[in-house]
Amino acid sequence: MKSVFSRYKKSPIVKFLLSNQQHAPIFVFMGGFIFDSLTLGRIDRTYDTVVLCLHMSFLSLWIYLYNSKEDLRWLRQYLGRFTKYLPLAIQFSFGGLSSAFVIYFFRSVSLSKTMAFFVLLLLLLLANELLKKRISNKYLQFGIYFFISFTFFAFMIPMLIKQMNTFIFILSGLISLLSVLSLILVTFKSSTKARSEVNLTKLFSILFSIYIAINLFYYFSLIPPVPLAMQTGLVAHHVEKQGEDYLVSYEKDDWYVFWRTYRSDFHRRSGEAVYAFTSIFAPTELSKSVYHRWQWLDPKTNTWKVTEDLGFKVTGGRDLGFRGYTYKENIWPGQWKVEVITEEELVIGVLHFDIKTAATAEDRQLIQKAF
Repeated sequence: MKSVFSRYKKSPIVKFLLSNQQHAPIFVFMGGFIFDSLTLGRIDRTYDTVVLCLHMSFLSLWIYLYNSKEDLRWLRQYLGRFTKYLPLAIQFSFGGLSSAFVIYFFRSVSLSKTMAFFVLLLLLLLANELLKKRISNKYLQFGIYFFISFTFFAFMIPMLIKQMNTFIFILSGLISLLSVLSLILVTFKSSTKARSEVNLTKLFSILFSIYIAINLFYYFSLIPPVPLAMQTGLVAHHVEKQGEDYLVSYEKDDWYVFWRTYRSDFHRRSGEAVYAFTSIFAPTELSKSVYHRWQWLDPKTNTWKVTEDLGFKVTGGRDLGFRGYTYKENIWPGQWKVEVITEEELVIGVLHFDIKTAATAEDRQLIQKAF
């Protein structure tokens, strides 16, 4: 047995890990993010739900044990030498949840005002690298924990109860706040060190400030409406349904414009309608009304003018999203955009395009694709 262990210690992989222990948080971070990217798929899939719930449960446990380790005799007796790894365990769970949120929100974020919340999540994910050195700061520790908890409940509860509206968001926030406050009170009850180091009034003020800030993000429509996500968005010349498919005719952009499928310069012939086609993912059994808000940029005032809201109901369950379209015939040259929004005016996605008059057939090269 000793010889086997000796050979194990001399293996290249173990030597590399031992010689780079100071970089362990980076390896944990990168490994967790890559693992989540490869394994997390549909937010309503059983595997994804179990993984996120386990992450959240273990994170709560690690935080409790880390703050109470000096007062829990059984912990010191049975797991004494392993308690030094609790900061790494907290960081791993922080990283696992924040990377999952980045993955899910990236699918739902639009390159508009909702980008602000996505950037905040991305900064949290990157800041997790520095957390190990500051994990003993309980104000930072519980502040990040509450932000992650709020985000977790904000999309987990709508997914489980198959409803999504302002009341559900407020309810999710209150459940998160109560669960975090309960964990703090339980921790402080069992930890003399926590009671001596932390001012509860200050800590609660930080948590309530975060709570108010997230609700303000929601009020000003700065939060992407996860679990809804726009899978496809096209500005098209024609859309028709044939059997189970939607046939969409549109101008495809150049190959190097990888972030957008359709050409932003829309070459329109006289009397031709302009179509907005979208496929929106929603969890199974969740039904939600969405709208295409058609807007024109007034060159005189340089402001967007809403011309029309055209809506339809999205029904969840399809892997590639619920397909729907709207169109306008009374439309004119200029800069336009179609915001895909919920009833609460949360932005799912935005389609930008510039309508130009097509003089010849060569001005536009249409392709047709089935969705």
